[in-house]
Amino acid sequence: MLILVTGGSASGKSAYAESLCLTASPRVYLACMQPFGAEGAKRIERHRTMRKDKGFLTVERYTYLASLILPPCACVLLEDLGNLTANEMFAAEPPRDPFDAVIGGIDMLLSQCERLVIVTDEIGSDGVNYDPATTAYIAALGALNRALSARADAAVEVVAGIPIPLKGELPI
Repeated sequence: MLILVTGGSASGKSAYAESLCLTASPRVYLACMQPFGAEGAKRIERHRTMRKDKGFLTVERYTYLASLILPPCACVLLEDLGNLTANEMFAAEPPRDPFDAVIGGIDMLLSQCERLVIVTDEIGSDGVNYDPATTAYIAALGALNRALSARADAAVEVVAGIPIPLKGELPI
């Protein structure tokens, strides 16, 4: 089962996504945010605190998800698609097609787990003109969001902590 959870910054999407995994075992938290700078370290620590004592096995993987081996029948929380996409696009040796690299990695995860919950960001709706690299990133993440929502069994937007079903049954 594939569940896509989207929302704006600090909307509560991560907490909601975690709640979708709490009845499953084993639970894997696939952390994709690279610890750049003090602000990045602070966000990572906040997420570690949120999931403390919730029984997640944390796996830090920033790129190349296709080579990741998971425990059988796991519930996997991928946090988050925006970081994974940026990591692939701006790696020292980026893949020829970051979209294919991300989708290929997600396909590999889906082949190994019972439930995959992907957290992603709502971006690109602010109407701001960005530099070409940022514009390419926004386009790539938007394309991934569309492709994954089309494939997902359920898609949920979280607004002010309230999950709003976009597709399928509200999982929780």
